[in-house]
Amino acid sequence: MTQPPSRIEPIAVTARTATTAVGPGTGPLLAALRTGRGGLRPCAFDAYPGTRHVLPTWIGEIDGLDAWPVPDALAAFECRNNRILELALAQDGFADAVARARARHGAARVAVVMGTSTAGLLQGEHAYARRDGEARLPADFRYMETLNAASTARYVSARLGLEGPAWCVSTACSSGAKAFAAGERMLRVGLVDAVVVGGCDSLCGTTLHGFDALQLLSDSPCRPFDASRSGISIGEGAGLALLERGGPDTAARTLVRLVGYGESSDAHHMSAPHPDGAGAERAMRDALARAGLVAGDVAYLNLHGTATPSNDAAEGRAVRAVFGDRAFASSTKGWTGHLLGAAGAVEAVIGMLAIEHGFAPGTLNLRDPDPACAGAVLADAVERPVPVAMSNSFGFGGSNCSLAFAAAAR
Repeated sequence: MTQPPSRIEPIAVTARTATTAVGPGTGPLLAALRTGRGGLRPCAFDAYPGTRHVLPTWIGEIDGLDAWPVPDALAAFECRNNRILELALAQDGFADAVARARARHGAARVAVVMGTSTAGLLQGEHAYARRDGEARLPADFRYMETLNAASTARYVSARLGLEGPAWCVSTACSSGAKAFAAGERMLRVGLVDAVVVGGCDSLCGTTLHGFDALQLLSDSPCRPFDASRSGISIGEGAGLALLERGGPDTAARTLVRLVGYGESSDAHHMSAPHPDGAGAERAMRDALARAGLVAGDVAYLNLHGTATPSNDAAEGRAVRAVFGDRAFASSTKGWTGHLLGAAGAVEAVIGMLAIEHGFAPGTLNLRDPDPACAGAVLADAVERPVPVAMSNSFGFGGSNCSLAFAAAAR
């Protein structure tokens, strides 16, 4: 039997932000979670302009991106994905917090680890549609700065003036969560003193039509863990956090702490989860072990909760195996949509907000809870102290990650 991982030293989270369809920054996100105002709407996103091939589904689309072009000095990075990052970096004082960390540690001692599944794929789709008569891509298409997955980390690094390692995690829907785990390891071995971690994904035709081909899109707002759930609602967004090594002055800046993570790969199927949630259970147990916690210490669990029949059922079995029916748990994808490679990062920020503001968010659109799923899924928000929160993110191919956060003074 595999031994549980060793406990890790807590890592300070000194800044965080998230931008989704409910609005830019954590202020609109917090208000939406408290009031039940979601960001999903009927799809009007025409990924291939002029084709008018709009799918009959609901999506979480960010408004106002035309007002957030990338700076002229970084014009090669111009694409929808990097516009979302540009908007996100301007929220919650995040860029200023990173600038102060750069001044403290030096630009070469601040790294970037970003998760994504699409990067600038929409830019690539548009370039492909503009091929010339000999099928050559247009000269103005910049593959490395837009379509390549690494472009997400490269843009954040360049935009923030950082010189440390910058790389991308692309493990489908667990990407944004696994960036936190990668950041912790870089700090633990002393490679850097601070890491910008997170995830960003944007709407594109491949994602929308791909999930439609898999018959996984819902024709109404997604209903995680509901008995009548019928599929996902795709969204777009970005979540970012600044992780820093502890020092004499770190405590005063700490909002919450990353105290544990668990990663697993059950490799059950290309897209379907292990039916018993074996990999998901392993990720949650490893996160608890690294944090030195037991299940009863967790006051809020943000579920992956995609609203597909098989995914929610498998996660429900895994949650019951670890927490029994005691978990205060919910899925927040009814607000934002499924953010794919950004989901883990945004939902980690939601876990941080639960700790900071003392509440467990509910599950938007949940009306008839499926008894086969987790037994303690919240339909409505509950005001309660949350000293410890966890977040689950599970990707295609069984790439799983669970994160554990604790209050700064715990």
